[in-house]
Amino acid sequence: MFGIHSAGVYPIAPTPFTDNGEIDFNSTDRMVEWWGEIGATGMTVLGIMGEAPKLDLSESVAFVDRCIKRAGKLPVLVGVSAPGFAAMRSLARAVMDKGAGGVMIAPPSTLRTDDQIVTYYAQAVEAIGTDIPFCIQDYPLTLQVQMTPKVIQKIIMDNPSCVMLKHEDWPGLEKISALRRFEKEGSLRHVSILTGNGGLFLDFEMERGVDGAMTGYAFPEMLIDVVRLQKAGERDAAHDLFDAHLPVVRYEQQQGVGLAVRKYILKRRGILASDAQRKPGSSLTPAAKAEVEYLLGRLARHDGRAGKLPG
Repeated sequence: MFGIHSAGVYPIAPTPFTDNGEIDFNSTDRMVEWWGEIGATGMTVLGIMGEAPKLDLSESVAFVDRCIKRAGKLPVLVGVSAPGFAAMRSLARAVMDKGAGGVMIAPPSTLRTDDQIVTYYAQAVEAIGTDIPFCIQDYPLTLQVQMTPKVIQKIIMDNPSCVMLKHEDWPGLEKISALRRFEKEGSLRHVSILTGNGGLFLDFEMERGVDGAMTGYAFPEMLIDVVRLQKAGERDAAHDLFDAHLPVVRYEQQQGVGLAVRKYILKRRGILASDAQRKPGSSLTPAAKAEVEYLLGRLARHDGRAGKLPG
């Protein structure tokens, strides 16, 4: 299991598919092994960008099992969010039996009040079992659920099995500061905070006290390096590297086509055999591909990893 002090970078796995929509396990192996080679400290599968709703239970478990077997000692966090608690429990128990380190739970978009959010997480923990470590996913831009720092504080303090927060609020820097202030004041126990949003605010989020990133980006090496540099106190170097990648990060963060961009670049990097999404899904137009290639060419002037694309 991952510990409560998990830090570093947990890349979010896109689910690799073949052109005909089947799970591509060969690309899965290559992707997971690559993360270990470049210094990831864990990985997250079946997240929102992993097309999890397009998989049935047996496919989800098979994909998680393959990732765990290839991950070695790296902890694997699994998204188990579902419309009902029965499905959530089935998936959570199944992946834990396979060796997952813990699960991630996102709130359903129907929740509106603070009490509803707190009650939901209490019921989710009861459903999956208090023995399973879990991560709160706070992603209001997509999930349409607003969690205040006080609500997150209460969920953490009410549920000892909560060990991590995936922070994806936007803007969210003040929320990070508030949570770390609660911790210093003694009203909140320590949990790891890893950030998302494609790393779009990672440069300053590290300075506000997060432990690293849990997100997808076609160059996860940048995320790993920025986290390392910030922890080493090399602020300017961290920002310089981040700034060089920012145009690509921004382009990847477009709603509706972001996953298509990421998969396209991962295919260009030789990680994925296909950039296909399982239907319904998006794809890049020739104009969009040309824009991505232009951005990659500009990035290569500052980071040689962008110039070593076999595709």
